[in-house]
Parts: sequence; C-alpha cells; structure tokens
Amino acid sequence: MGVSAAAAGSASNDSNTLDPFYGLSFKVGVAENKNVAYRSKMEDVHTYIANFAEQVDWGYFAIFDGHAGKETARWCGNNLHNLLESEIAQTCSNGDRRSKVLSGDIQQSFCEAFEKADELIEKECTGSSGCTAAVAVLVWERKEDTDIDEPMKSPGPEKESTPNAKQFEFIPTSNHKRVLYTSNVGDSRIVIYRDNKAYRLSYDHKATDLNEIARIRDTGGLILKSRVNGFLAVTRSLGDSYMKDLVVGRPFTTSLEISPTDEFIILACDGLWDVISDQKACEFVTECFKSSKDPQRAARLLCQLAMDEATTDNVTVMIVRFDEDVFQLGI
Repeated sequence: MGVSAAAAGSASNDSNTLDPFYGLSFKVGVAENKNVAYRSKMEDVHTYIANFAEQVDWGYFAIFDGHAGKETARWCGNNLHNLLESEIAQTCSNGDRRSKVLSGDIQQSFCEAFEKADELIEKECTGSSGCTAAVAVLVWERKEDTDIDEPMKSPGPEKESTPNAKQFEFIPTSNHKRVLYTSNVGDSRIVIYRDNKAYRLSYDHKATDLNEIARIRDTGGLILKSRVNGFLAVTRSLGDSYMKDLVVGRPFTTSLEISPTDEFIILACDGLWDVISDQKACEFVTECFKSSKDPQRAARLLCQLAMDEATTDNVTVMIVRFDEDVFQLGI
C-alpha cells in the first residue's frame, strides 16, 4: 500500500488511546484504490505525521504519485518529512519552533528539502522512476516576533467540568495564528474548502501548461504530444534523474493563515482530479460530513466516486478536517 504514517501524541485517558488524533485540532482520513481494471501496480504512496517536528498540534500530510515504478515514491514517503524537519530545525534553532517561524521560512525549507531529496534519490534509488508530490504542513505561529512565551489560556472551569468537552493538547493564545504551508511538483493537487468555495493551493506542472512549455523549451527541451521530450506528461517531479535538467524538482509553494471558516483540505493524485473538479470534490466531502464528521469515511467515499466516474489511474485521497473549536480557546 505504500503507507508511512505516524500517530499523534499521548491520550489523556484509556478510552481515547485508540484515537491517534485525540487532543489534536485536526483529523486525517486516507483511502486508495489500485484500479485493477486499468493498472497492474499501485504506485501511489501517502504519509501523514501528527505533532510534526516535535511540535504539538503540527501536522505533515503528503501524497506521492509514482511513475515508471514505485521506488521514488516509496523513498519520498519514508524520507521527505525527515529532510523537511531538518531544514525547519536549522531555521528555527529555538526549541519552541512556533515562536521562531517567520513568514517564508517553511516555504524556503520546502525548496531546500525537495532539492536535497532529488540529490539523494539519484544516489540511493535504482532505475529511472519519479513521482509527483503534494505536501502540506499545518503549524501554529506567533503573530508577533517575540521570544517571550505568554501563558497558555485554559478552556476555563466551565468547559473543563463538562464531561463531553473537547480537550486540546495545544491551546492557542490571542498571539497565535494557524498557518498552512503547501508545496507541490507535478499534478498531484491540494485544495482547501473556504467559505463554501474550493481554492487550489497547488500548481499543475503539466506539459500542456504554457509557462512550463516555455521553461522546457528555454532549457533545450521539446514538447511532443503533450509530453516532455515525448516521455513525461509532468514537467516537475522528484526523481526522473535522467531528465533532471528539464523536469526539475523545485516546488510551487504557498502559505495561508487558517481561520474558523476553513473546513478541510483535500490532497489527491491526478487519478481523482482527472475526473472530478475541485469544487465538486469539496461539495461531495461537505455532504459526507453532514451525516458523519469522519474524514476516513469521506475519503473512502470520494475515492469510490472517482472509480464510479471511470478514472483510469491509481487513486489516493487524503482529507484533513480542521476543528474550528480550537479557535474559541485563545480568545
């Protein structure tokens, strides 16, 4: 299946030890389908890590869609998060990284991590495989540049005394903001649902894109039948070492402050997006959440929808649902 995942931090009582997201303000659901009618191999890999970079309530989420084999996608699933964490650690030498992250730091860390990944893939992986990548990191940051830690505000005696009250391991203050950083190469995609609208946070690096066509031609390559030198349909990827001068690994990156109106993000490979639009996918997930807030169920149903819509590729869908209640604690 190519799954690499890490569970969340400790639960506060035995009844919640089976919930890997207990105490966190997000939940993740993943579903995949090899699509045996059209594909003999499953070349997708996904990874998610709670409390990423040893920071409470941070999250790392990634989809890797392999081509010409699975080796590169598997390598990225097992290693890219370590490279990214190392880059973030160099930027944020202070133990509490949420107080040290500055705008653009993690975006630059993405670029450095992707570049190092390409170097290591060339050395450590055999064959000529490559993969697309769609990666998101959810963090808490300080609004002001200060080294002084404010006392964390508690939910208050009223909420603590309520048996069903939610318990969050990290409680933001009014000086905290939640930021989602994304990066991608290739045509795996990240979409956020905000105010009932789908917004794309990634860029499809395809050989049909005019900007990418110009870049390929400027570096001496050709676009033949909507493929780079007649071979690859994507113009950016990790791996593909034999075409690295043309098919680069430098990612498209974004940063976005998350608010209570942001409900969830969808990360998925092109097996989904080839047959379902961004808006339709988000509206479908919203309908799923009306009967159950479980992102695992929503991911499974969205994956099946792609199959029903006759996709011809492997399908992997990851849904990260945000819990807006966490914003009520730091007021």
